[in-house]
Amino acid sequence: MRRFIPFLKSPPRVSVVRLQGIIASAGRAAALNDEGLAALVEKAFTRGKPAAVALVINSPGGSPVQSSLIAARIRRLSAEKKVPVYAFVEDVAASGGYWLATAADEIWVDDNSIVGSIGVITAGFGFSDLISRFGIERRVYTAGRSKSLADPFQPEKASDVKRIKALQEQIHGSFISQVKARRGDKLADRDLFTGEVWVGQKAIDDGLADGIGHLVPKMKEVFGDKVQFAQYSQRRPLLGRLGVRIVDDVAHSLEERASYARFGL
Repeated sequence: MRRFIPFLKSPPRVSVVRLQGIIASAGRAAALNDEGLAALVEKAFTRGKPAAVALVINSPGGSPVQSSLIAARIRRLSAEKKVPVYAFVEDVAASGGYWLATAADEIWVDDNSIVGSIGVITAGFGFSDLISRFGIERRVYTAGRSKSLADPFQPEKASDVKRIKALQEQIHGSFISQVKARRGDKLADRDLFTGEVWVGQKAIDDGLADGIGHLVPKMKEVFGDKVQFAQYSQRRPLLGRLGVRIVDDVAHSLEERASYARFGL
């Protein structure tokens, strides 16, 4: 009944959006992507007239495109609704995970949070020796000399490596521009874009985060002890919860485990 009494002021409300897991295109079980988060993020900014949106981030990264789309959506809604955004990093906000963190006006970390990895990585396997050992012949036909790139069943070509690195440099440049645009003069005057990671206070010292702080006490500090929290997180599809997508979920879990393992988590 409280909201129907016009002269009774409601306590501040903070929408809490949990962004956990690897970042990948739509269709991947439990992955973070713009399509899957769009409705959830919209509600966080519009439902209940929030005083702020808090992003709780625990992600080792993933797709640069999805990272960019999600961060851009958050910034767009923040500007439209005039709602500030705070990011709270749990275990890790690395690579695309840090890209998401830069969507916030302030980034808060734990003493042990891993932050950074501002770089681009491409990984794969080569099977050319394996298939030749079994007498298997690879046949590929293309129209356009650049159509085939880094075929894992053929010996690595210097020209392919050069092309991949050129693509990586473009994406890396976009990532750097995002960080500089969002963190500005807070960044330390040294090269922070080598793919290195930092922990807790060191990330703060270099301007990649604003301080040590956890969600509830920090929001109470900013909005008062009576602040209320509304939780928003992705829900897995019903069929996935019933086990129909078990194989996909297992594959995703292995990939996610490997991504976190890069940071010793």
